[in-house]
Amino acid sequence: MNEEFLLNNDIAKEIYESIKNLPIIDYHCHLDPKEIAENKRFKTITEIWLYGDHYKWRLMRASGVDEKYITGDASDYEKFLKWASVIEECIGNPVYIFTHLELKRYFGYDGYLSSKTAEEVWEHCNAIINKENFSVKDILNKFNVETLCTTDDPIDDLVYHKQIKADKSYTTKVLPTFRPSFALNIENDTFTPYIKKLERVSSVNINNYKDIVDALHNRIEFFNEVGCRLSDHALDPLVYEDYTEKELNEIVKKKLNNEEISLIEIKKYKTALFFRKCT
Repeated sequence: MNEEFLLNNDIAKEIYESIKNLPIIDYHCHLDPKEIAENKRFKTITEIWLYGDHYKWRLMRASGVDEKYITGDASDYEKFLKWASVIEECIGNPVYIFTHLELKRYFGYDGYLSSKTAEEVWEHCNAIINKENFSVKDILNKFNVETLCTTDDPIDDLVYHKQIKADKSYTTKVLPTFRPSFALNIENDTFTPYIKKLERVSSVNINNYKDIVDALHNRIEFFNEVGCRLSDHALDPLVYEDYTEKELNEIVKKKLNNEEISLIEIKKYKTALFFRKCT
């Protein structure tokens, strides 16, 4: 995987050459703002690669790996060995490509990660991590990250974003994004407990659909003050279903009273909340 990897003609090479040194502006990531604010220093490749990376987790689960080695209490080395055994079966998957590009570009490793090379890669990467500057701030600067946007829930207090903004030593702009998935997914058991939390942080008593909209607007204003300009949605299949304000209020009341709601009612609620405000 050299500098011309996947560049199959002269035009592609010319375009790549003209943009390869541009700064990174990342509109969506799952980095932890707490780790950024505290400038976390990593000890192992597992911490950098496997802590919180749900794409790698998904591959591991699909391959039958026990949860102990994904989010459980197995050691970092044991988790890394499991990851190595999975990735060797994933040639052609984008994660396979990302994994080996990262090994080459940021750790100077030219080989392939597999069960046979896992120990070698583990020792090679960890030696670099512990020898060189591999704190969060160092990594962001080294990779020329100009802006990155984290994924944040409407009930978050964004305290770490405020802390990062106040730290003048950060050259990377770190901004929140508004991801209201828990408020959107009315079919889940987590909905009612979540609405109670939203009620507390927004200071809006929530009894119907309009109250939910008002509470979310309250939080949007708060996010805006901290620098948020983007929203982020995890969309399951969404089929439009027409609705009335009266129907929406009844649906929310039923759900908050722990009554069963139908698939049609779920679609009505999601349509209204996602597409437009009910007036």
